[in-house]
Amino acid sequence: MTIISWIILGLLAGAIAKVLLPGRDPGGFIGTTLIGVAGAFIGGWISARWLDHPISKDFYDGATWASAIGGSLVLLVAYRILFGHSRN
Repeated sequence: MTIISWIILGLLAGAIAKVLLPGRDPGGFIGTTLIGVAGAFIGGWISARWLDHPISKDFYDGATWASAIGGSLVLLVAYRILFGHSRN
């Protein structure tokens, strides 16, 4: 996948993570999508490094999407903990 594919995947993964983890985010929509992009990169790196499942070059691979969404969720939770707004 190209860098543009990772950015698109990250934007979609950030939106999915926002749906799975609703609530107020300090960064709003832009912050959430940037977290999604970073989460896609981090999730892919973790999957390749420690889970021994290298990310394929196919945009529609389920493991690629799962790692991107998982990375986005982890970063979204960490962002909420660090910059703390309640889920109200």
